Amino acid sequence: MNNRRDFIKSSTLLAGSTLVLGTSPLLSTASQKFGGKGKLKLRFKPYTLQLKHVFTLATSSRSTTPVVLTEIEYDGVIGYGEASMPPYLGESHETVLKFLAKVDLSKFDDPFEMENILNYVDHLEAGNKAAKASVDIALHDLVGKIMKQPWYKIWGYDPSKTPNTSYTIGIDTPEVVRQKVKEADPYKILKVKLGRETDKMMIETIRQVTDKPLCVDINQGWKDRAFALDMAHWLKEKGVVFLEQAMPKEQVDDNAWLTEHSPIPTIGDEAVQRLDDVLKAHKVYSGINIKLMKCTGMREAHKMLELGRALGMKMMIGCMTETSCAISAASQLAPMVDWADLDGALLIANDVYKGMEVLDGKVTLNALPGLGLKKIRSY
Repeated sequence: MNNRRDFIKSSTLLAGSTLVLGTSPLLSTASQKFGGKGKLKLRFKPYTLQLKHVFTLATSSRSTTPVVLTEIEYDGVIGYGEASMPPYLGESHETVLKFLAKVDLSKFDDPFEMENILNYVDHLEAGNKAAKASVDIALHDLVGKIMKQPWYKIWGYDPSKTPNTSYTIGIDTPEVVRQKVKEADPYKILKVKLGRETDKMMIETIRQVTDKPLCVDINQGWKDRAFALDMAHWLKEKGVVFLEQAMPKEQVDDNAWLTEHSPIPTIGDEAVQRLDDVLKAHKVYSGINIKLMKCTGMREAHKMLELGRALGMKMMIGCMTETSCAISAASQLAPMVDWADLDGALLIANDVYKGMEVLDGKVTLNALPGLGLKKIRSY
């Protein structure tokens, strides 16, 4: 009997590690069949996103977001990628361009060696997560195009199971908030930025216009756990379904206490950057928000998703203000999450690509290979 229990235990652990760390068998099979010859070529260029509205969080405001758009070419096939750098991430056009100038993909002659390629990129320097994500995303797009399959299919996900995406309402005056809510009419759930003294005004203003479900993102704006709990109860009465990063990530005990007592789920965002942070967030938050620009791209986001689900945590896929390139990359994971916040491309006026679409509020994936992108604007 003990031997049987040991066998079941070891088999379960092995299966779990394969889920988190393994590579799709489709990749190795496709690699064997692909007869391309040549070297990987990386190209990149800075670009600036123009926001439709000034975007205000608990700690900052901005009307533009710097991005760097990347391409990886192999045997005439081109994959597209992107790095988005909101100021709080600590990256910029200068840092990303400097990092990417050090990346030499010409040493690789097989794009299917994704683990080797992305390990090389990740270990070039510490940090630079958005810059690394731009290479990761382009490589995934390239390999998906070579395989002639979208990534959700390579991962075995059902595209019909994608959730609705929230639409973000930044901190603003009552007049502008009402205008933004009206513009968000097609969306089934709204994400409200809070973390200032105007928090209740924001929610009450929105409730004058709509009774749609809300989620709120505090961006570490609250400091006192008793206040946070009082607000959680008040927000539940106002139809809020979850609370994202209420207090600073350093207040681990306070965040865990809030999660234990909160009437609505809590989601870790700034506290959860990369794979190692998922275990740390377990029992501190009800769930985690995975963003490609925080975790270096699709490879690690996929591992974080599998581990978080194995731990029984709520899963959310999020974004920065990005073009449809990075949004479509993140959307490949959407069939396996509880919530999606993939409105980044909807907030900008100068998108470069067309990819994932939001139809009647729902994340809607297409059947095009790779990330499912079409280039619609030169840069």
